Amino acid sequence: MSIAVVSIPVTDQAAAKAFYVDKLLFDVMRDEAMGPEMRWIQMQPKTGGSSIALTTWFENLKPGGQTGLMNHVPDIDAEYERLVSVGIEASPIEEQPWGRFTMFQDPDGNGWIFATLTSPQEFVTK
Repeated sequence: MSIAVVSIPVTDQAAAKAFYVDKLLFDVMRDEAMGPEMRWIQMQPKTGGSSIALTTWFENLKPGGQTGLMNHVPDIDAEYERLVSVGIEASPIEEQPWGRFTMFQDPDGNGWIFATLTSPQEFVTK
């Protein structure tokens, strides 16, 4: 079993979609109407793995309420420089036994960790 979709609570789906596509370089898998006022916007990192859905409809999942989501990147130094170059305020790179990482937030305050893991094969689906 693997995690298929993680809900990311946002206030404005179109603005969030632009951030994830333009700044985090996610691919849009689906963008379809779900009734008159909602959309199913499902995205995935270019390298694959679990996907995210930009949600506005979960009463208990408020924008900015998702945190600690970690993506493996092959070169954290290069990715940190890229994030900063597109205007993302990322924390200085830190090191732990499991890898090196930086943390940042999307425009709604959802927290992300991009990390180069010491043993990525243990964490990344092939």
